[in-house]
Amino acid sequence: MLKPALHTTKPSPIRWFNRAYTLLYTIAISALLYSHFHNLNNSPTFTTISLLIADLVLAFLWTTWQAFFVNPIHRHVFPENLPHVAKEHEYPNLDVFVCTADPFKEPPIGVVNTALSVLAYAYPTEKLSVYVSDDGGSQLTLFAFMEAAKFAKHWLPYCRKYNIMDRSPEVYFGNDLTDLFPETNEIQVMYENMKATIQNVMDRGIIDVGQISHNKVKVFSKWTPLFTRQQHPTVIEVLLKSDQDKDVTGHCMPNLIYVSREKNKTTPHHFKAGALNALIRVSTVITNAPILLILDCDMYSNDPKTPLRTLCYFMDPNVDPRLAFVQFPQRFHNINENDIYSAEHVLETRACTLGMDGLAGTIFMGTCGFFRRQALIEYPETSQLKWNEPNVSGDVLALAHCVASCNYEDNTKWGYEIGFKYGVLVEDLYTGFRLQCQGWKSVTCDPTRPAFLGNAPISLNDILSQSNRWYMGLLQVGLCKFSPLTFGMKFLNPFQALCYAHYNFRAFWSIPVIIYAFLPSLALINLFPVFPKVSDSWFSLYGFLFLGAYGKDFFDFIVAGSTFKKWWNHQRMWLILGSSSYAFSMIDYWFLTSIGKSTFEFNVTSKVSDTELTKRYEKGVFEFGVNLPLLLPMNIAAIVNLFAFMIGVKHMLLNNGRFDELFVQLFIAGFGVVNSWPIYEGMILRSDQGKMPVKTTLESVLIAIVIYFLSSLIF
Repeated sequence: MLKPALHTTKPSPIRWFNRAYTLLYTIAISALLYSHFHNLNNSPTFTTISLLIADLVLAFLWTTWQAFFVNPIHRHVFPENLPHVAKEHEYPNLDVFVCTADPFKEPPIGVVNTALSVLAYAYPTEKLSVYVSDDGGSQLTLFAFMEAAKFAKHWLPYCRKYNIMDRSPEVYFGNDLTDLFPETNEIQVMYENMKATIQNVMDRGIIDVGQISHNKVKVFSKWTPLFTRQQHPTVIEVLLKSDQDKDVTGHCMPNLIYVSREKNKTTPHHFKAGALNALIRVSTVITNAPILLILDCDMYSNDPKTPLRTLCYFMDPNVDPRLAFVQFPQRFHNINENDIYSAEHVLETRACTLGMDGLAGTIFMGTCGFFRRQALIEYPETSQLKWNEPNVSGDVLALAHCVASCNYEDNTKWGYEIGFKYGVLVEDLYTGFRLQCQGWKSVTCDPTRPAFLGNAPISLNDILSQSNRWYMGLLQVGLCKFSPLTFGMKFLNPFQALCYAHYNFRAFWSIPVIIYAFLPSLALINLFPVFPKVSDSWFSLYGFLFLGAYGKDFFDFIVAGSTFKKWWNHQRMWLILGSSSYAFSMIDYWFLTSIGKSTFEFNVTSKVSDTELTKRYEKGVFEFGVNLPLLLPMNIAAIVNLFAFMIGVKHMLLNNGRFDELFVQLFIAGFGVVNSWPIYEGMILRSDQGKMPVKTTLESVLIAIVIYFLSSLIF
């Protein structure tokens, strides 16, 4: 008798449309490049060379982008069939890693809510362990989890008894509770008391020893005056033990373990990857679960059955045994109605993941990924560890402290062949890429109800800074010896290698964006035509390429379940990022390599909420507010395009200007003006704290004037 299926796979019905579009658009791009080379041969000017470079880069990035749409697939899982495949006691053990680094940027109460949401998984509690990786080594975070461990003994049975879906207490009690149960008010009071206790300690910045049970006081002696974020000993504290601790109903609790690896100023810290590798070793010594969940501290569980959905892949006999990880796309609960910063990453987390899934594996996004431990530690040198210690005891904890020491990795392959990979800022994507080059596979699991929900940045400053860091890190991978265009092509499906290449070289978007943001408008100011006349047959080619690119992008957004307004904001942010973060990431990469450093310092994005900022964000108002160099290029482009558009319109209306010759430039300048409205608004019309800083506005105007006068020397 055949066992019921655990999951099914179905090709996307639009894949043939995608392929036909790619073929037709490729012909059009080839014709455009032919035109450029012809013009360059006849007139090798600054203008013809610049436009050729811009369109060559556009053609390359467009080509890599199409790889995502060659063979998208849809998967569907059937967790209700798991009992037909295995008994509950046969489910594999699961270790969950919740990662945090700074209690003042990542408030402990938020980290606690994330941990509680996974502690309360609908999964056998004796098979579940949650590790809190505190790379900042904060006693405030440890104290918060001591309080959380006490509250968990009430929260977990409450969730289990009433089958609660929102198992993050903050989310659950923040909703309108239509179903009140006998214990609801009591549990809510407990939660608010815990929250107030943690916040009180955060406000004072010190731990009151009187609030801590006698058997937990000793660990705080490690926080001496010499203890800093950059230099401190290993701290491992078992807060809950499944074989000893019971909840208020007598059920055993999951393991809850706090880990802060040792740090020394003379030893590389390797940012998040180093913390994860230490956590892999510690968890291998203590619990050694075959499945690991990597989770950022703000990505709380939104579905208690998520581990069961994951088992539909890992326990399916028809799935490739070399399946390394199951990736759940990132989703965010704090995105405003029209997603003004395109922080939802609609195409990347929906269309692209499905596309790569059809090519043998999606990327690892740094969070929301269930890994097979074997995929991360499969290397001969790992035999030096005692992988199968049975129970938590003094000897095991001593070994755990040893493997978390900062010199443990000396003369080993950790970070290079074993575990998460070092050397780049995007160690998550890089690790997934290297695993797939070794023959491991991955799949996307995208249920209707998001498995996890997190916080997206809600200020332009954070968006630009985060993107700058990401794309510099991606460029590090693209230009290293493991580049997807060289190393990747040897070991991956060629289309999959192109997908990785698109991510790794996305910073190159800045080249065509900056050229098209300035060159046509500056030429228009000087009444110098650079594109074919409207009456010229080549004009139709430009029209087709523009409408084809934007039309297909809009189509993909709608297919992914998004809206026109979100798409409009997405393409606007593409222009903003292209003139700022993408360009700066290239500059930063050049500076990084010129001084011989492997990585820059990793900065944690703040998760602290600001009431006024949040109100402006919810209204769809751009947040500038900070005098940031990243704002200058987009401001200058906005000013130049506005000036060019006004001059062009004046010339057309008053002087019966050369509409036929200058229409394309006038259109590009006008398109830039329409997209730059939030910038003009921030510069001139707003008076709130989020307006464009006056200093930034004045600097932008002065530089735009200088560029205007210099342009007269070119045209």
